[in-house]
Amino acid sequence: MSGDKAPRIKEVLPHREPFLFIDRVIDFKEGEWAVCEFDVSEGKEFFKGHFPKTPIMPGVLMLEAMAQAGGYAVMAGGGQAGRLGFLAAIDRARFRKKVTPGGVMKVETIIEKVFGPFAKAKGKVFYEGELAAEAEITFAIGK
Repeated sequence: MSGDKAPRIKEVLPHREPFLFIDRVIDFKEGEWAVCEFDVSEGKEFFKGHFPKTPIMPGVLMLEAMAQAGGYAVMAGGGQAGRLGFLAAIDRARFRKKVTPGGVMKVETIIEKVFGPFAKAKGKVFYEGELAAEAEITFAIGK
């Protein structure tokens, strides 16, 4: 389903600024995958401390963006919108490129398996057309 037909992010995810790390859903297939974007603007609060003279997006926030995209893919349908998602595990995380202010981060998350309240996914972050981070993420959808 293309992004223009996707449910609004804030109708699906409980996250809000300053801890919402997807701005747009570009494409998604309910329960299977989501491709999202995040504007990495200089005014983001986390850049004030990471690092003041050389701002770099923290890797843990890239992981969170992958988890949010995965949560969106799982919760956009099936009556789960607005539920809380909880990280359960992160495996094989790799950070390959610095994400700095002034661009758009593309986040792709593929749901590999859903078992009970848990979902296992593979996520990737691209910045300036290059792979910036990747990880396997397990999260739980609460009630």
